[in-house]
Amino acid sequence: MDHGHFREDMLVPLLQQFVRFPSQQTDLQETDPQVKSFIQECAGPMLRSMGAQFRCDPMGNLIVEVGRKDNDRSLLFVAYAMTHPAAAMQDPFSATVIDTPAGRAVRGRGVAEQKTALAALFGAFGEALRCGPLNGRLILALTTAGETGRHDAVESVMSHIEGAPDFAVICIGTGKRVAVGNKGRVDFDVVVRGKASHSSAPWNGVNAITGASRVLAQLEHFDLRVADHPSFGAATLTATAIDSSPKATHTVPDMVRMTFDRRVLPGEDPQAAFEAISGAIALEKPWSVECRRGPVMHPNEIALDGPLFSKLRAAFARAGQGAPEPFYCNFALDAGYFARKGVEAVMLGPGDVDQFHSNEERVLVSDLVDMAKVYYGIIQECLSPAVGLAA
Repeated sequence: MDHGHFREDMLVPLLQQFVRFPSQQTDLQETDPQVKSFIQECAGPMLRSMGAQFRCDPMGNLIVEVGRKDNDRSLLFVAYAMTHPAAAMQDPFSATVIDTPAGRAVRGRGVAEQKTALAALFGAFGEALRCGPLNGRLILALTTAGETGRHDAVESVMSHIEGAPDFAVICIGTGKRVAVGNKGRVDFDVVVRGKASHSSAPWNGVNAITGASRVLAQLEHFDLRVADHPSFGAATLTATAIDSSPKATHTVPDMVRMTFDRRVLPGEDPQAAFEAISGAIALEKPWSVECRRGPVMHPNEIALDGPLFSKLRAAFARAGQGAPEPFYCNFALDAGYFARKGVEAVMLGPGDVDQFHSNEERVLVSDLVDMAKVYYGIIQECLSPAVGLAA
């Protein structure tokens, strides 16, 4: 027996509404009007129709808190409004239902990554409101992030709710597996400066490209001095971008900016990782070099015999999904923010990681329905609603 909020004919139209309201990443990042409109004009009214009252913090993140605030139990779900740009994907916002060898699926931008998890969460949240009362505090945060690679949005949310939650679930596509660990990340720029001149007389200048090549050689052989992780293996340092200026013909460039991605293993501190590298970079005169730290995301890891995973086992069983499958993922999101605060957190949702940002992004309808039930099972296990879920 399916409850109303878990029915396919309720959840699929909900997901289609989300996809048909584009909320793509732009250079404006969390301040983009399209992303904020998605929250205020699409998601917000849906919550009101469920009888939920919400507020928005100064960044535009949506926050709902229901249940007993006088109880010391609390559970937070974090979801995301921003998606990857449509890019080369054809017809990205029609949210067409298609047939695949694995079953019916919804095709569209963001379905594998953010928006199907959001639809499943809304289904679970609606069922929790219908069934109540909750023995504790249930918090839903829909943030303006999703593709930004930093914790700014969730940090703003946390500064506008009272007290840290007991547990946090990050609603993102994981193929219905439980991401019990993830790498962190610190981005940084290395800026090499020289002296511009006409390229017909290069001896009058100091070529910043030559200096940059020396930095690249230093970092290619740099020892990160980090023990391998049993699941992730080695920490990594990767050059991801390089740019020189001025943009002019026949000119020796006086500046090169290189961007690096340092993946951080559980137990490492991103700031310390950055300082170890920046402190080792050196160039002799006539060049100068400067390191600038960029966005940071923290690593995460929970114990499989800990409180949260125990509740997840029970939640999957309640939802008729068998035992949860734990895995370690290489990408970073907000679970690491909570780990740093001493809060157990996982990433969990419908949609396969391999579909992220692809030109044929899709998600199985059955996965959407299954995850709505799992999310509700987590609410039950953490906050003991009065009405059980019939499997």
